[in-house]
Amino acid sequence: MKNRLLPLLTACLVLTGCNGLPTAREMGDMALLRTMGIDASPEGVAVTGSTGPRAKGIQAEGEPALTLAADRESLSGACLAMQGQSDSYVFFGYVDQLLLGEALAERGIRPVLDYFARDTELGLGAQLWLVRGASARDALSAGGDEGVDSRLETLQADSKMGIASLTRTAGEVYADLLELGSAYVPVLSPVGDESAVLAERGYGILKGDALVGFLEGEAARGLELLAGGSSRGVLEAELPSQRVSVRITSARTQSRLEFQGDAPSRLKLVCTVEARLSEYESSPTAGEAAQIPVQLARRERSRIEAALALLKRLRADCAGLGVKGAVSCPAQWQGIQEEWPMLFSALPTEVEVAVVLNK
Repeated sequence: MKNRLLPLLTACLVLTGCNGLPTAREMGDMALLRTMGIDASPEGVAVTGSTGPRAKGIQAEGEPALTLAADRESLSGACLAMQGQSDSYVFFGYVDQLLLGEALAERGIRPVLDYFARDTELGLGAQLWLVRGASARDALSAGGDEGVDSRLETLQADSKMGIASLTRTAGEVYADLLELGSAYVPVLSPVGDESAVLAERGYGILKGDALVGFLEGEAARGLELLAGGSSRGVLEAELPSQRVSVRITSARTQSRLEFQGDAPSRLKLVCTVEARLSEYESSPTAGEAAQIPVQLARRERSRIEAALALLKRLRADCAGLGVKGAVSCPAQWQGIQEEWPMLFSALPTEVEVAVVLNK
């Protein structure tokens, strides 16, 4: 009988928090971090966390965002040090925005991604951003008492509607680095002085796991087309009788890798763009309407070519054009996969843009 009671009593002690075990914490006694910034520092890494505005109660006004920061030799050491900076238990399980400083990215982000993948509270579902021209710690302070969470959430929502940069999770970037050997990450920079905001600055290109370059302006829009996102903005088309505005509604790019024997001979890209007239004085004539797709195709082709020129120079096929283009010839692809970055940089590439204009 005693042998049966002993396990039961032990279980009761564990469940009731006896025998010196920690008790569960109430949600109100926890600081829920939402955004984390990680930079390189002389000590190793500089970690900054922000909660965003915190509620005082059901009917009370919110408290300012809580910001914690620590510099240590390791990520785990910095996160542990942040625990002692708050009266509440610091919980990392709600971190859904991860900002990495430029200097850290140049050194390599693999240790950060490994840590997020292994940690029991963190995970690879957080949105990943690179910070250029400032540290991630500076970027987190751009939101003041309100924090930067709402700004990042707005950019994330705008991305889904095709009016902001393509957002990426840490897991998506991690998978690309492992499968493609390169990846692209959206870039932000603080703009302004007293009331700084985070502004989009194109994309950072990672090769291996380190930052090797940036795509901005038209080249960044071209990368969005290659990656399957819509190219933002409005085309002002010049017609004989008037100026019209055309807005892109969708875009997708297909690739095909052609071989001569076992060697790749050409990469063919076909980008299909759908657009609609958004502003015009009078309905364009049939002849004028035929000119609009031509002008739009010319602009989108130049964007794609600008992106390709930079990616080829970096030997970074971060859009996975080779993998997608070799779907119909997996055996031949397997033979060149290891050499693809070098082959990609020199391979003749044909770009075709087809525009469907909807009224």
